Amino acid sequence: MSQSPFASSADRRAAIRANAESMGITDEYISLLVDRFYERIRNEPEIGPIFDAAMGDSWDSHLATMKDFWASVAFNAGRYRGRPVPAHAKHKTIRPHHFDIWLGLFKQTLEETAPTPAVVPYFYERAVRIGQSLKLALFGAPELKGALRADNDD
Repeated sequence: MSQSPFASSADRRAAIRANAESMGITDEYISLLVDRFYERIRNEPEIGPIFDAAMGDSWDSHLATMKDFWASVAFNAGRYRGRPVPAHAKHKTIRPHHFDIWLGLFKQTLEETAPTPAVVPYFYERAVRIGQSLKLALFGAPELKGALRADNDD
């Protein structure tokens, strides 16, 4: 779907939403995805307790926020107004490998709930970028530090 470089932001947003909806991505699907995903998260033995400690009694509001977040990711809905890096940085028990667990659960949920096959890569590639961005913001890039040291040994 080509877009004019001069399309208005409303037109671009409408085109993104139409593309997502053509795959079966709707607010109803996002609600299902988020509910099932966080059910998995809560039952996962390593990261479930981290999320439970962070959420306390605010799971309902967190799920609503995550539905707005994923709607904004999927079809540029513009409903999410949070700041994910500070929200995650305050939880000192989060480790880099937790993002891999999160991503695996997300992919599993996508594969089981996607209304069409195209939905899985559409969401998954965005989730990978989100996880990588958060991991980089929280922990830097330790794999690059080793490579840089090796390059400087010459």
